[in-house]
Amino acid sequence: MDITKCKDDTCPLKDLCYRFTCEADPEMQSYFIDSPRDQDKCEMFWGKKSESILNQLKDITNGKEN
Repeated sequence: MDITKCKDDTCPLKDLCYRFTCEADPEMQSYFIDSPRDQDKCEMFWGKKSESILNQLKDITNGKEN
């Protein structure tokens, strides 16, 4: 999947964020140059709800209905 990953291992939300926890593409992976976090807030946070929505959209585009 083409996603910009985050390497901010000091982020308090890292274990809940898909951008930190998802598996990297071994051939080509994009990463944020600097952490997108501003103190305890991150506009790039991608939580479980967002991951669920993405998976549903993938299923729809692949012709799978729930």
